[in-house]
Amino acid sequence: MPAAPADGPHGSVPAQPSPRVITWLHRHHRTLRALTLVTLLALCGLMILALVREQTGTQGLLVGLGLSLFPVPLLLAAFRWLDGAEPAPWRTHLFAFAWGACAATLVAIVANGFATDWLASSVVVDSPGEADTLGATVVAPVVEETTKAAALMLLFLFRRRHMDSVVSATAAAGITATGFAFTENVLYLGTAYGEDEILNPDSLQDSATAATFFIRIILAPFAHPLFTALTGIAFGIVATLPNRRRTLRWALPLIGLFTGILLHAIWNGSASFPNLTFMAVYGLFMIPVFGALTWLSIWSRQHELRIVRDTLPAYAAAGWFSEPEPWSLSSMRARALARTTARRSHGPAAARTVAEYQHYATALALLRARADNGATPPDFPAREQELLHHLWHRRPLAGPPTTSAALTLSGRR
Repeated sequence: MPAAPADGPHGSVPAQPSPRVITWLHRHHRTLRALTLVTLLALCGLMILALVREQTGTQGLLVGLGLSLFPVPLLLAAFRWLDGAEPAPWRTHLFAFAWGACAATLVAIVANGFATDWLASSVVVDSPGEADTLGATVVAPVVEETTKAAALMLLFLFRRRHMDSVVSATAAAGITATGFAFTENVLYLGTAYGEDEILNPDSLQDSATAATFFIRIILAPFAHPLFTALTGIAFGIVATLPNRRRTLRWALPLIGLFTGILLHAIWNGSASFPNLTFMAVYGLFMIPVFGALTWLSIWSRQHELRIVRDTLPAYAAAGWFSEPEPWSLSSMRARALARTTARRSHGPAAARTVAEYQHYATALALLRARADNGATPPDFPAREQELLHHLWHRRPLAGPPTTSAALTLSGRR
């Protein structure tokens, strides 16, 4: 005699589990998280404005804001250009800039102020001037680089897709530091303007505002981006490392941060010496390091394009692309021509579709290259299918101009 079925108390069908109740908080958690972040950054920004206005006065604040804006568009354009092969969304870079301009600067101002006051009241230094020098050389680099690096760590943990290479991490680091430098310049230029209002210098040569503008805006607007880029490069390398290299994955960001702090300390320390020392550090140290990192960034950008050229032919062989498309997608000139062709034929919306097609193709190539290198992300199959879906959906409109650009620039028809 067969045993009674075990699926219910009297052989009945077991009760089905009740459907999962999706609460309002669960449905809108991303929106709430974004609103919370925006609110916190806005509060930091308001506190920064209040602190700077307290130190510089309203007129000094307005002068500092106006003069500090000069290098910002150029720096932002440079880092967006650098990230052009696989550009991060504007909201990601907007977060990076806002973090640097608001959160990082607020923490730095408060921490640096407390540290300098403690040094001035301790037996470590003999005068307030020595406290200021020690604070600028030792304390400020540690505090400022750590607070800027916090933005990179958050992006690396929660927006890994936008921090998946040396190029994208360098761009995020540079934009974070640009925001920090902007707010810091407002403070310094506003303070200098207040000094000029009191001293009323007879010439531009004696003006504290002119001297501060020349050093911070003309001579070295790249200083903060340069320091933080070292941390960014470290995060970018970690993103491409095989998963088994756990020790190196932890150590590299710390090494990058320490190197940025050291470079920052050398730069700040040189300002406390006579002008000849400052200019020597600028010409013999800062400029060569800036040149080397600029070369590395451009080389990394070209390396990304080579990965696209070498990786996508396998997908073309499987039918996802036409034969000429991998070459076109690995050339920034061909990409621009494809967008222009689409815009002329079908309008701005078509050009945006081609740009999205290029972005997804680059992301697919970099994803596959990381997997081939042993750095396979946990969601690799799902992410690959997601990217292929986006590409296939856009291919009817984006494929022809992409192919045409390749044939035009290679001299074939």
